[in-house]
Amino acid sequence: MLDIQFIRDHAEEVRKAARDKNLNPAVVDEVIRTDNQRRELIDKVEKLRARRNEIAKELAKAKSDTLIKEGTEIKKKLKDIEPQLKQVQDNFKDFMLQVPSVPAEGVPVGPDESGNQVVRRWGTPPKFSFKPLDHIELGEKLDLIDVPRGVKIGGFRSFFTKNELVLLEYGLLDYALRHMIKQGFTPMTVPWLVNDEALFGTGYFPWGIEDHYTTQDGKKLIGTAEVSLTAYHAGEVLQENQLPVKLVGISPCFRREVGSYGKDTRGIFRLHQFSKVEQVVLHAADKKESELWHERMLSYAEDVLRELELPYQIVLMCTGDMGAGQVKKYDIETWYPSQERYRETHSDSYFYDFQARRLNLRYRTGEGEIKYVYTLNNTVIATPRVLGAILENYQQEDGSVTVPKILRSYVGKDRIAPKA
Repeated sequence: MLDIQFIRDHAEEVRKAARDKNLNPAVVDEVIRTDNQRRELIDKVEKLRARRNEIAKELAKAKSDTLIKEGTEIKKKLKDIEPQLKQVQDNFKDFMLQVPSVPAEGVPVGPDESGNQVVRRWGTPPKFSFKPLDHIELGEKLDLIDVPRGVKIGGFRSFFTKNELVLLEYGLLDYALRHMIKQGFTPMTVPWLVNDEALFGTGYFPWGIEDHYTTQDGKKLIGTAEVSLTAYHAGEVLQENQLPVKLVGISPCFRREVGSYGKDTRGIFRLHQFSKVEQVVLHAADKKESELWHERMLSYAEDVLRELELPYQIVLMCTGDMGAGQVKKYDIETWYPSQERYRETHSDSYFYDFQARRLNLRYRTGEGEIKYVYTLNNTVIATPRVLGAILENYQQEDGSVTVPKILRSYVGKDRIAPKA
């Protein structure tokens, strides 16, 4: 959520941000219109209440039929105006929740992923003396993945992992979690079911409502631990000396993938359920600090991919491929040999105070001033996407898969060979 005064003072800039993010710019005009109504009605209500209080004081001194009559009229007016004010305030809040953040300077303007820019690459994609198999073929040959039975039990985009791949997955998640603990992050497990306030607060609602699963009591399954971690201090006032707050969460993630019809129908890439280690930082209101943390959090994810020796590239996302609340966003894309291209495995974003305003997440400065914190989040590792990349990049001509060095202690072997 943006500050209403910022919206009023920079209306055209915010309209442009909405257009560039493929959102409706007219919401800015609706915000300003309902804010004008809201201010006018608040002024009327405050004046009527003030006069009502004056009349009460005067009547306490001496009875007056004229004042009694005036007081009755004021009561009628308030009974009429106060519901109007509540409705306008509700409309104002609804429109405010639909206003996107303004992208940072240097973010490319583009309609979709075609406008993204590759920033840099690390590692060299492996060259094979044979035609590389994709991760599904490898997984089935090595008895590591079972998609048909997953679909039988859970429907489309469901799967089972088996045998060494289970150990590889849990080892990968554990390694990533421990890596972040070394960076001073507090490890947390998080609620997987959350209320709507947490999702509106982190900016996933109203835009992503259709992509979330809903339970019978109205709770939603999280699509990322970012939601629970960022909302952890919602409604609180932290002390400046408590910042930055550095949290790392491990959780399953659930997404309906509503807009992905026909995309990535083969493989364990675009799924309804996966696991992830997510990092979140809350820091003082300083834009330069957001930029520094953005790069630092990116480096933590890069550390893990480099230890895995997986080739990857960093992509600066354009406006049309960003979330509504994101000010700037990087994706890390990891090399998939069977597809001969890099695929998204991580996302790294900062928001300034967009999420904090929605969550009412503030801090008190050393001088006693109350401000909203700034927030960031980034993937440390997500499975099974990175598992697929490991299988494909580490495959051997004899059909086996070499286990990355950092994961061998988890798997208990250095090579996954075809079963006899």
